[in-house]
Amino acid sequence: MAFDYKKEQKAFYRPSIKPQIIDIIPMQFLSVEGTGNPNDPEGMYSEAIRQLYGVAYTLKMSYKNGYEMEGFFEYVVPPLEGFWWMENKKGIDYAHKEEFHWISLIRLPEFVKEKDVEWAKEQATFKKKKDFSKVKFFTYDEGCCVQCLHLGSYDDEPQTVDKMHQYIKEQGYVLDINDERYHHEIYLSDGRRSDVTKMKTIIRHPIRKL
Repeated sequence: MAFDYKKEQKAFYRPSIKPQIIDIIPMQFLSVEGTGNPNDPEGMYSEAIRQLYGVAYTLKMSYKNGYEMEGFFEYVVPPLEGFWWMENKKGIDYAHKEEFHWISLIRLPEFVKEKDVEWAKEQATFKKKKDFSKVKFFTYDEGCCVQCLHLGSYDDEPQTVDKMHQYIKEQGYVLDINDERYHHEIYLSDGRRSDVTKMKTIIRHPIRKL
């Protein structure tokens, strides 16, 4: 049976609707960085997702193409994630999504190396006749965070974020979002197909002790 990070590392992918404090282990990802409204069907975000999944599935199926990675095991491609921020603004203004800066991510198994990502980009470009050059190999040590499961529309996230921030204040922590630590979302539902009232999104914010 294919290894599924969502099932094997439940602490990272199945949080409660109540905020919790957690230490996140270092992870590696495929990433694409860009700007603009994620809802624009012709925008950079849609293109970034196409590129990420193209490379992610090329890596997943690499053994069928005769490409060998030491330590390889069959796995389920982890969910889409994203870091979000706005320049010169504290927090996020959902009324002006065109001002978003983001890094879209898909987690990689530990056996994948940067050279393997470069191979996958070349393979995807050759087979699909499309550009995959924006995909990068990205490592991230997120550290101490508060996280919570948000149910419903992305536009309603501020209510969940307020709950998270109140919780960390009570626990003696402060928010630590900066140029290297981000507002982080993990998408457990496909926003294009899901009932908006039933969408599940993990929200994760970096924190530090007072």
